[in-house]
Amino acid sequence: MQSLDELVKLLSRLPGIGGKSASRIAYHLISGDEAYNRHLGQAIETIKDKVHRCSLCGSYTDTDPCIYCSDMNRDRSQLCVVEQPQDVLTIAASGVYNGLFHVLGGAINPMDGIGPDQLSFRSLKERVRDGGIKEVIIATNPTEEGDTTALYIRQILKDDDITISRIAAGLPIGGDLEYADRLTLARSLRGRIRY
Repeated sequence: MQSLDELVKLLSRLPGIGGKSASRIAYHLISGDEAYNRHLGQAIETIKDKVHRCSLCGSYTDTDPCIYCSDMNRDRSQLCVVEQPQDVLTIAASGVYNGLFHVLGGAINPMDGIGPDQLSFRSLKERVRDGGIKEVIIATNPTEEGDTTALYIRQILKDDDITISRIAAGLPIGGDLEYADRLTLARSLRGRIRY
């Protein structure tokens, strides 16, 4: 079954999909509705034609500017800096943040050949200088690369008259101290708040 093996191989290249999951999905598609399969195939085939980067923030959108940049009810004095477009959806879905976004396109990672020139720092500086931004919220991942990127942002914006903050990192709600790794516990203690 060369066709089935090829489908499993292609599906297993998707992030978070291993061989067993890819096989399960492939068998589901074989036994499923043909109209659904055609619709899914068409959506995959045309996704890159329909979805592109927002010219202002760098998030994925099918309109330009995106729904966040064009929404005049959002707080235009706040700019949340994230690594990837999917981070915009995650933060927006929290319902807590109502400002603008800026997508870097990754994090500084010299081992992978990603330096500041490969990311959208230049447009970040331009937005801060031109856009009436009063606070930049750094929401990079709590990794070595994310921390390096956060420090770089702080450095390039240090002369601007804005507040620079970083999202808190630490123990998740419902987490157990005995299962926390040392780095997470250290971040939690350093980022503690008055109670």
